[in-house]
Amino acid sequence: MTSFFECSSRQNGGPRIGKMILPGGEVPTPVFMPVGTQATVKGLLPADLKKVVRAPIILGNTYHLNLRPGVEIISDAGGLSRFMNWNGPVLTDSGGFQVFSLSKLRKVSDEGVSFKSHLDGKEVFLGPKEAISIQDGLRSDIAMCLDECPAAEASREEVEAAVKRTTLWAGTCMDFWKKGEGQADGRKLFGIAQGGRFKDLRLRSADELTKLDFPGYAVGGVSVGETEEEMLEQVEWTLRCLPEEKPRYVMGVGTPPQLLKMIGLGVDMFDCVMPSRAARHGTAYTRSGVLNLRNERFRNDFSPLDEETDCYVSKEFSKSYVRHLFMSKESLGGVLLTLHNLRFYVQLMEEARTQIAEGSFERWAQSWIRQYESLSSVR
Repeated sequence: MTSFFECSSRQNGGPRIGKMILPGGEVPTPVFMPVGTQATVKGLLPADLKKVVRAPIILGNTYHLNLRPGVEIISDAGGLSRFMNWNGPVLTDSGGFQVFSLSKLRKVSDEGVSFKSHLDGKEVFLGPKEAISIQDGLRSDIAMCLDECPAAEASREEVEAAVKRTTLWAGTCMDFWKKGEGQADGRKLFGIAQGGRFKDLRLRSADELTKLDFPGYAVGGVSVGETEEEMLEQVEWTLRCLPEEKPRYVMGVGTPPQLLKMIGLGVDMFDCVMPSRAARHGTAYTRSGVLNLRNERFRNDFSPLDEETDCYVSKEFSKSYVRHLFMSKESLGGVLLTLHNLRFYVQLMEEARTQIAEGSFERWAQSWIRQYESLSSVR
């Protein structure tokens, strides 16, 4: 058992509950982390993230924050949490995914990646040392190693090269992290396993990273174009080789049913832009399935967004009113739905923890997913 993570399960597989003790506060698991890419969860005040969404931890983005406003400004402010007036822990990803998804003209070597900024076209270099230095300046409670994330359709040779480089970079990140202030302050560095759709490469990557003895581990390179079945299979392969006494994090996913399915496999942490992005386009996640509130049938629907979600937005604003806001292009519509959707996700994690504690998670999750998917298919 690591000093900062306490877990209910000692078996490699199956749902578990736990908690992480971080400098910014205590985080119960399983947990969903709202995404605050540019030092903000779009449209929301930090106080609402605490009081309405009740998020235990949020995520920031190394790539974007280093380009704008720059790590120096955030460091001078006392770190990312203070800069954005968020009174809680933050996890920052390394920026590796954004480099490979946003920068088409890039040069990759064992030292790092040279690419052109998507903002002004300037040449930028990001290597493992730079990724750690930036996150150290952000004072991230959890920092992530730089990794190479291949596309879903990448060849075996390309994925194998990415795994090799990811392991190399992870070792450099660990060495550099130990020389900085993060470890002394109780902040943590997680490794990211890659391997694409190839089982042996997934197992190799997880094994190589485990030998570096990180405090926690992430499964990267999923939800990049593969089917849900393939994604779940890749997650399960990786989890088999990761230490059960350390937190396991699947990056960038997913739908509510996908989260429950992965909790069943033993995943502890998730992040995804889906609930906030969908909200800005008029989509609500509810116990009655996924609702497109732009639909004409909600014009005279004065029922609450979702009576079963304990968020005041969900209970006190009608579908008709929220639809009106979107049809009138009023920004409040996106704000209300973002609050609702994120609370829906966070509350789902709370319910999952309760069901795990009571020993009824599997039966409950199967029933929840069945009802959700049957209703979503017709709405």
